[in-house]
Amino acid sequence: MAILRSLLLLSLAVFVFTSCRADSDPLQDFCVADFQAGITIDGFPCKPASNVVSDDFFFGGLANAGNTNNIFGSNITGGNVQSFPGLNTLGLSINRGDFAPGGVNPLHSHPRASEIVFVLKGELLVGFISTANVFYSKVLKAGESFIIPRGLVHFQYNTGKDNAVTITAFDSQLPGVVVAPLTLFGSKPAIPINVLTKTFQVDASVIQLLMSKFGQATSPYN
Repeated sequence: MAILRSLLLLSLAVFVFTSCRADSDPLQDFCVADFQAGITIDGFPCKPASNVVSDDFFFGGLANAGNTNNIFGSNITGGNVQSFPGLNTLGLSINRGDFAPGGVNPLHSHPRASEIVFVLKGELLVGFISTANVFYSKVLKAGESFIIPRGLVHFQYNTGKDNAVTITAFDSQLPGVVVAPLTLFGSKPAIPINVLTKTFQVDASVIQLLMSKFGQATSPYN
């Protein structure tokens, strides 16, 4: 009887704990981001409903091709809450990717979101690496999609002869992005060279070369 009572109490505690951690149901139709009020935990404060206008729910930023004239040959236009305030608290966002032939969205991860990649135009190799160090990939053509699980390192690479365009959707209003080469070799301040040489088992000259390439590089994410 005592064991049963303990199990019931434990189950109740787990239920209460997980319930408190879960997102609550919205208590209003929307919560348009009020950028003037500053950032709070897990989102922006709500703009007063009396100040909300139709344009808060509109974003035209994905209509135009991004500039791929950079070292990666790609450009990612972000449609997250920072440019699309109506997304606040809704748990979704959308990006456009433009790729020159041979262009790459370099190895990166989104710490706060899973992603679905939809190819609108062209041909792309899309792939990710699991925590078991298994590489999953697929060459996608227009109309095809691929899933990237949350937080895993992944990329897109234009394998075709023409420009390629993707639309990617996320289950977060602000997925975040960690671009591997810029993070490792272009951080401010720089990661100590001794750490990088030991990590990659190469000479300091190799690390210095990579730092010279990525130290001033700009991210394909705008």
